[in-house]
Amino acid sequence: MNFVSGVSLRLSLRHDGDVTVAQPVPEHPPQRSWTLLTNHGRLLLLIAARPDTRLRDLAEAAGITERAAGSIVSDLEEAGYVTRTRTGRRNSYVVHPDRPFRHPAEAGHDVADLIAVFA
Repeated sequence: MNFVSGVSLRLSLRHDGDVTVAQPVPEHPPQRSWTLLTNHGRLLLLIAARPDTRLRDLAEAAGITERAAGSIVSDLEEAGYVTRTRTGRRNSYVVHPDRPFRHPAEAGHDVADLIAVFA
């Protein structure tokens, strides 16, 4: 580590032909971006909290595209976690909290347990 004017610098050496170039290395290298909840879980929670919300608004709240949100809602509907009902030009949703988690390690818990944590 080099100290310049009281600032700590970490340098990486890159050999470029006959020249060695010192490049600053970030103090904390970038981390992979991930979240604890999947987008499926996030949308399920959003629908449970706001069952009459437009798909566009659900997508925005989840930070995903409307197309991705539509695909996820279809997955949730096919798996029996959500029922979609058309009311005029809009959809409304019903979450089925008695459905178990899909992964065998959590299969002993219902979706209601997850919703209760975030309610």
